[in-house]
Formats: sequence, structure tokens, C-alpha cells
Amino acid sequence: MWLLCAALCVLGVRAVYELSDRGGLGREFDGIGAVSGGGATSRLLVSYPEPYRSQVLDYLFKPNFGASLHIFKVEIGGDAQTTDGTEPSHMHYPDDQNYFRGYEWWLMKEAKKRNPAIQLVGLPWAFPGWIGNGKNWPYDFPDVTAYYVVSWIIGAKQYHDLDIDYVGIWNERAYDATYIKVLRRSLDRLGLNHVSIIAADGDWAVAKDMVVDPYLNEAVQIIGAHYPGTLTVDDAVSTGKKLWSSEDYSTFNDEVGGGCWARILNQNYVNGNMTSTISWNLVASYYEQLPFGLEGLMTAKEPWSGNYVVSSPIWITAHTTQFTQPGWYYLRTVGHLEKGGSYVALTDRKGNITIVIETMTHDHSVCIRPFLPKFNVSAQNATFQLDGSFNGLTSLQVWYSKLCSGKPALFTKKSAIPVTGGSFTLELEVDEVYTLTTLTTGQKGSYPGPPESQPFPRKYKDDFNVRNPPFSEAPYFADQSGVFEYFTNTSDPGDHVFTFRQVLTQRPITWSSDPYQAISVIGDYSWSNLTITCDVYIETPGTGSVFIAARVDQGGSPAYLAKGIYFWVSADGTYKVTGDLQGKIVLHKGLSGVRARAWHTLTLHVKGFSASGLLNGNPLWADVLTLGPVHGWAAIGTGAFEFAQFDNFMVEAELADT
Repeated sequence: MWLLCAALCVLGVRAVYELSDRGGLGREFDGIGAVSGGGATSRLLVSYPEPYRSQVLDYLFKPNFGASLHIFKVEIGGDAQTTDGTEPSHMHYPDDQNYFRGYEWWLMKEAKKRNPAIQLVGLPWAFPGWIGNGKNWPYDFPDVTAYYVVSWIIGAKQYHDLDIDYVGIWNERAYDATYIKVLRRSLDRLGLNHVSIIAADGDWAVAKDMVVDPYLNEAVQIIGAHYPGTLTVDDAVSTGKKLWSSEDYSTFNDEVGGGCWARILNQNYVNGNMTSTISWNLVASYYEQLPFGLEGLMTAKEPWSGNYVVSSPIWITAHTTQFTQPGWYYLRTVGHLEKGGSYVALTDRKGNITIVIETMTHDHSVCIRPFLPKFNVSAQNATFQLDGSFNGLTSLQVWYSKLCSGKPALFTKKSAIPVTGGSFTLELEVDEVYTLTTLTTGQKGSYPGPPESQPFPRKYKDDFNVRNPPFSEAPYFADQSGVFEYFTNTSDPGDHVFTFRQVLTQRPITWSSDPYQAISVIGDYSWSNLTITCDVYIETPGTGSVFIAARVDQGGSPAYLAKGIYFWVSADGTYKVTGDLQGKIVLHKGLSGVRARAWHTLTLHVKGFSASGLLNGNPLWADVLTLGPVHGWAAIGTGAFEFAQFDNFMVEAELADT
């Protein structure tokens, strides 16, 4: 058949592509998934009002509705900055275990509620500092690290009835063969042999060690690489293990991004034998000005308005996920189209077949702009010849998407296509996706349009008294270093029983360049002229310090570079005003009389090029010339990793044109 195809192509006749199981099947399909984490990428979703929060979740997880994901991967929170924020650990300290911190537990349960068959993956990006015993390294004591990770898996089951199916090593950082083997033994010893290990969530390098180390090879069930550019390596293939693109995509969720996603979903298998592809990230539910804004499968970044956007990658995902399931098999007869693009076919081995065809013009070497070279793809006619178990089919259902055009179409149901003598022909244009299938269960789910987009409220306050028990973080605060949690201050019978507390006392084992200060941002990045008021409580005598800040211009992995206007008070009775988080740009300083273990009220007023500060309602400094950014978020924080409390936070911003 392939010789015939080549001859026809040379003669200028339409190409013919065989789809058959007659010679056996290809690899088992493991599913399509997405990541919440790496980090804090779902931070704002938990604060969405109903029914909009449930609608977003339906578009992501509900079978035969939207993306219909097969796999859901979450960060095992490690208290450190891991891209767009920090995610809290279940063990801040060795003697501390709490399996209700953060929102990943809730999100996994919501995914399972919609699709009980969805597979769950946990992966550390960072670790609490105690794991390394003072070093920024988690492998010196492999039993301790394994205990930490296995505790998370057990806690998921014990407290949330969640069965974790897969666990990783350390996201995009060095792996350690001894640790991987210890983790495997720990899982098996505790009856968790059903949990498969994915290694090593970076490149394919672990495969080289697996080839020569039979014990490591036995410990690892899946070799997972990140952003492989659709290619694998011989060592990985030679192990006989399942191969996954365990993190991929990472581009804007517009039509071009949807095109990148369509291409890699097919070509990760065609080129690289990868049987699962997992998107970073699940949903862009973080402040857009943080790194990699708008790079989820869809966007939900305005819980205050309820607005969300269902983007093209949702429907590109549906082209595969709504018509396949883990446990199906790829046909061996998959490949590239003569004039660009690719096709795959999968079967449930019960007579059903799903064919996905893409003609995308954009590359996905890492699919992160602006590095998006275009492929030479052109219009073409393609004839597909069904054989083996499928030669008796007389028609196929058709779903269609057209991207990057003046008239885009997303996941549109078309008339069934007749199959005559096992053959059908398609006229393919560029930037199209077709799904042809024997299944009739596909559905383009929809809800009435969400509310209109609105900016963050100009007047906002939180006394931290009203709490949602499943979550530990206050609405809209996005921790960029350190961890801020609700706290019940039983020693204070007065006005500060319920507070917001920074709880880390040791720098974590970092994934990126974390600041040595703790900071949580909130609000509208366009804010310029504003007043911030907050009650603060320093818990560390002598050395403790806290701040409130305006015009904070950086978050995410470069948070340590954040500029802005920071009003600090310290337990030694001093204060300072700085133009940066690290406190190196000192604009003003003096004595305040502030001491630890007493409540004080700080007020920061910024307008134009001038700032002033009040302590307990009385002017402390005024008319300080502001330097640096002219707009940014509001923030609270501490001068080091130390206990400190905040209460009665309030911000009032002026309109941008006043």
C-alpha cells in the first residue's frame, strides 16, 4: 500500500493512506491531560461564584462536553515559587501534617465528581526546607523525601478518598536513581504498588540510566519528558516503557495556540511514540501579568466578575478526548500527510475507530512565542483506505475545526461522510482538524454566556473573618513567596481573633529564584494612585519586620526583582520606605516605635510621584518621591521567612484617569 501511495504521489494523483489493524496494533493510548500547578495556576478559580465555577469545571472535566480530560496532574505543594505563585505543602514542618491546605484537593475531587475514571498524577516542583536539612537539595535523605511524597498520596486517600495513579520525581530538576528506587520500595511496602512512577519530568536522560540499571528500570513505569518537540530518543524506546509528554503546550490559548496543541496531540505519537500528552496548564486562573498569562486550555481570571473564556484548545482537545479513552490502541498505520500535517487512528478493539487529522502550519518545538516557525502545509486531497476490522464500515461521524482564518470554526458537527468500498476522501485546507469516528457520543457543550469582564473592584477589604473551610487562602491574594493562611488567634480575645498569617519559618527547597522575603499580591496591575490600610502583628522580637506595598510590578519566578513602593516596620522600632522588595533601594527611613507582639495599623498612600505613610492613624512620613513603576499590584509581606499576622486589609484605588 505504501508503494502504491508513493507512486500515486509522484503521478500527482491524490495520496492514499491506509488505516488497518490487519498487521497488529500500535501502542496503548494512555490519555490526554492537563496540569494544575507549577505553580498556583488555578489560584483564582476557587473564588469564582456559582454557577460559573461549576461551568468552568464542566468545560474541563465533564465527559462528552468540553475538553473531557482523561488525566489530571497537580502540583504536590512545596511552599515555594514554582512559576506563578507558591502552593502550600501538606507538611510545612516535620511534625506538621494538614491535608486540607490549598485548592488542589478540592480540584481533584471536582474532576473525579465529573469523571470518576479520570487518572490523577502528583508531582513535586519544590519541597519544604526541612526535607533538605538546610540544603537546597531533596536527595541527601531519600527515605525522608519518599516519606514526604508517600504521605501526600496516603493523605489524598484517607482524607479525600482520592486514589493517586501516578507520581513524579522533581519537576524539571535533577533526578536521583537511588531516590527513585527508594520511592518505589516505599510505595510497594505500603500497598501502593498500583501507583506508577513517572521519571523524570525533564528530558529523556533517565532512559540512558535505565538501560544499564535493571533496578532503576524496574522502579520506573513511565518515562516522561517535558516539551520534547514531538521527538523521543532511542534509549527511551529501547526500554519498552510507556513514553509520555508529561508536560507540553505552554502557549497562548488563542487560535495559534490551539493549532500548536492540535499538532502535538497527533505528532507526539506519530514522531515520538508518546501515548499521553499533558498540557501546562489546565486553566489560566491567575493574574494575567504574572508569567505565561493566558496559557491555559481556557481562561478564568476574574472571580470578582464571574467572566471566563472558553478558548480554542478546549475544543481541539475534544477532537481526541471525546472519541477515545485510555486503553484504546493506536493503529500502526499513522503518519504524515503528503503536503503537511498528520493523521492518527485509534481503536477500542471492539470495531470502533477514531481518526484525527490535522494540517497545522505552526511548529511546536516548544510552542512558546515568539519562536513559532511555520510549516510548509498546503491544501490537499487525501484518500483514506480502511482495511482489516474496519473495511465493512459504510459511514463515519465528522467533527471539524478551522483555525487562524477570518471565519474560524471550533468543534463543529458535520454531516456523516460515506465510506465506499472502505474508502473516503477529504479536501483538506490548512489549519484544520478533522475527527472521523464510529462513535456518536460527541457533544459541544455550552452554557449561557458568562458575565462581562470587569476590572478588580477599586474598593476592596477583607477582615479574614468569613472563611471557606476547605481552603486555607483568602480570596484573591496570590502568594509569590512564602505561604499566607487563615489563622485563628486564640490568645487574642479582642478584634484580631481571625487573621491572615505568613507561616513559613525556613526557606524552602526552591524550584526557581525565590526571594528571601515573603510576599502576597492582590488587585489590579493597572493600579497607580491608591491607599492601602492593614493591621499588622510582628511575631519575632528584635529581627521581625512586615510591609504593605503598592505598584508591585513583578511576580512569579522573577518575584525577587519586584519593584514598587514598600512601607516596612520592624520589631527594633525602625521603619523604611523602599523601591524594591529586597529593600536595597531605600527612599526614606526613621524611627517608628513599633515593637513585636502588638497590633499596629499601617496606611500607605500613593499618588503621582509622591507617597506618604501613617502609623496607627497618625502621619509617620510624607512626600517621599516615588521611583520605579507607575502601576502594579497591592501587596503584604514579611522581611524574612517568619511568623507574622495581618488583619483588616483594605485598598482603595483611584480611577486611572484621575
